[in-house]
Amino acid sequence: MPPQPLALTRRRLLGGLAALAAGSALPPFAVRAAEGAILIRELPAIGESLPLVGLGSWITFNVGDDPQLLAACTDVMRAFFAEGGKMIDSSPMYGSSQATIGHGLAELDAAGQAYAADKIWTSSPDEGPAQIETSRRHWGVPRFDLLQVHNLVAWEANLDTLLAMREAGEVRHVGISTSHGRRHDAVERIMREAPLDFVQLTYNIVDRDAEQRLLPLARERGIGVIANRPFQQKRLIRRLEGKPLPEWVAETGATNWAQFILKFIISHPDVTCAIPATTRVEHVRENLAAAREPLPDAALRRRMADYVAEL
Repeated sequence: MPPQPLALTRRRLLGGLAALAAGSALPPFAVRAAEGAILIRELPAIGESLPLVGLGSWITFNVGDDPQLLAACTDVMRAFFAEGGKMIDSSPMYGSSQATIGHGLAELDAAGQAYAADKIWTSSPDEGPAQIETSRRHWGVPRFDLLQVHNLVAWEANLDTLLAMREAGEVRHVGISTSHGRRHDAVERIMREAPLDFVQLTYNIVDRDAEQRLLPLARERGIGVIANRPFQQKRLIRRLEGKPLPEWVAETGATNWAQFILKFIISHPDVTCAIPATTRVEHVRENLAAAREPLPDAALRRRMADYVAEL
């Protein structure tokens, strides 16, 4: 049976048509350097620009009330902001990660420095507004910059909640998320028919399915792309440990495998930022350093992917 059309409210349908008209034939999103030479991707369709590397919080920031672990996460956030980072991403699904972020923002007096990206994650949409408010209190921010429907859970009703919040000025941007390459057909249909600002999906040097349809569609629609699972939750790094970087690695600007992988991701012209997670200050500094020049061009990106595929 062919896929059925998505149910759309009048607001979402009109918004989607307007976004399609505005985003028709968009050029690749421009990159510019900010202070400290961290590269920033510009998203003119939504009036936003973001550093190419952000900070994820899945698992790494789920530390409960342990004072030493909370201090370590705060140190990671301190280094992240010092290196020019901005987007921090979390979810109600991530245990105590939201409260850990809030602790760090309060300790650093840095709520105004973060692009606060969170999610709605409930199969009972009536509970969505209360869940969002709980998340906001954990973070300690006046409002979120971005709210996403996590893994498309009850996405139609939850997206309507987020769109109403955006219309009321209660959130700046809205989006959807998926991971592990799941449900790309549904993601594509939603991207075509709903007025999204962002889509979050899995994209890295070996998980490249999004290149076929989703990344070009994001450019066409002016939708920002957040790349999750850049290291496949460390599995990709472990797979490459002990293997030599290519002799031509200097051309990429990378000094280790993590930077090699990140530079491949963020050099794609339709990717807004990658969100690696870490508990170590030296790693967050390395990750942000990947967002400096040079960035690989299309030919070098193909060479990088081919090299990893042969290992």
